[in-house]
Amino acid sequence: SRQVGRMSDTAGSQPLAKDVGPSSIPCPMLTSSNYTVWAIRMKALLRFYDVWETIDPGVTDLKKNYAAIALLFQSIPEALILEVGDLSSSKEIWDAIKSRHLGADRVREARLQTLMA
Repeated sequence: SRQVGRMSDTAGSQPLAKDVGPSSIPCPMLTSSNYTVWAIRMKALLRFYDVWETIDPGVTDLKKNYAAIALLFQSIPEALILEVGDLSSSKEIWDAIKSRHLGADRVREARLQTLMA
């Protein structure tokens, strides 16, 4: 006998990670004030796309390196792309972005401490 009201096998199924495309997970845009949060989000995104190892520990897999660079370039302003665009590895680009922003954060923090003193 046939059950009435039985759900089909596909009803209510959740999409799997492999069904998630680049358009469904937007790259966070780096600004002058959000480096720490940006870095956390980008690390998660690069891990999702299985390319984080090109940055840490710095594995050289050309295809993954290019994928990581493409994701990084989608998430940084054009002016910064012009500054780091000549670097050949995603690790070099990540480190260059990090040093620029951590330096700026330290300066901002020092100014705040001076103002509050």
